[in-house]
Amino acid sequence: MKETEHKNPLCKNVPSLLSSFVDTFVDFTVSGGLFLPNPDPKTSQNVREPTTRLPRVDRLIAIGDLHGDLEKSKQALRLAGLINGSDQWTGGTATVVQIGDVLDRGDDEIKILYLLEKLKREAEKSGGKFITMNGNHEIMNIEADFRYATEMGLKEFEDWANWYCIGNKMKSLCVGLEKPKDLFSGIPLAFKSMAKEYHNGVRARIAALRPDGPIARRFLSENTTVLVVGDSVFVHGGLLKQHVEYGLERINREVRDWINGLMGKSAPGYCKGRHAVVWLRKFSDEEKKCDCSALEHALATLPGVKRMIMGHTIQEKGINAVCDNRAIRIDVGLSRGCYDGLPEVLEINGNSELLVLTANPLYQSKNKVYLAPDSKEGLGLLLPDYEPKQVEVKA
Repeated sequence: MKETEHKNPLCKNVPSLLSSFVDTFVDFTVSGGLFLPNPDPKTSQNVREPTTRLPRVDRLIAIGDLHGDLEKSKQALRLAGLINGSDQWTGGTATVVQIGDVLDRGDDEIKILYLLEKLKREAEKSGGKFITMNGNHEIMNIEADFRYATEMGLKEFEDWANWYCIGNKMKSLCVGLEKPKDLFSGIPLAFKSMAKEYHNGVRARIAALRPDGPIARRFLSENTTVLVVGDSVFVHGGLLKQHVEYGLERINREVRDWINGLMGKSAPGYCKGRHAVVWLRKFSDEEKKCDCSALEHALATLPGVKRMIMGHTIQEKGINAVCDNRAIRIDVGLSRGCYDGLPEVLEINGNSELLVLTANPLYQSKNKVYLAPDSKEGLGLLLPDYEPKQVEVKA
């Protein structure tokens, strides 16, 4: 009997269906129970152009750093009316910008990545958009800098790697499917500088997040690094004049190519150092006066843009504005691994009014508060005696 006659004919006819089933099974297991349809393998290999510029929209929501805290992330999303109790998209045609730093300091990083990916797809079907950005912690992790990874965060990646490898073994049993690549190729079995119990988690994290790694490629490669929506520019750390002159589209394209493994192991220079777009604190450090002059120079190179919205630096007293509302700081340290701050998100309506949606009990009677101008302290805080317009938000 010929060798080919021993092969199961079903495998010859349904390899792509089997592969999709295995991927869905692995996704469901590691995401905490989400069904996330897998992209068409024929198109998923295409490198898409990252989003850099969008026109003004009727409702724009900006969400700060999430840092691995799934429950607090959901609280922020519900605060803005973007998801319901079943975590389904309810934001309609809203455009949402999550400003980076999903990774590190918390234990549910992969689960958040899956949730945000699900919401991107659901928002698109409703005519909305959900855009995720690169923060300094995404850049650090792709470069295998895991200083801020938690023990349970490493365990989450170890569990993911185990299921991912099981899925690969299942695929390899069927004739007609390409043999999967070794997930751990090129990664040492041990690391001298750390305890043995962390080795597997570190290896899994490197495998997942290194340039062209499965998690980096799938969830991070389409992140944007600098984004203009209407009259607002979003960036995790901050933009200087030289960054704008270098080119926003060029920055986004090069970071995308680096994450996809097309530009070596090291991040582009404008993503590293204290003046990097994901590290800059000139406009966000509460302990120092905001450099309004440098801010004006940067914004002057972006026609039609009147404000810069950034995360990165925790604002312990909540979302605030400085430099005549030209610098908006939205990282409230909501993760329990950071400041365990009360969730707050920024809303910009079609008339370019700035509002803060807050869980602060001082404003329980009115979930929306208009962003006050710079306070006497120069921090642009939401003052208790500041009376906003009457706006109701359904719980």
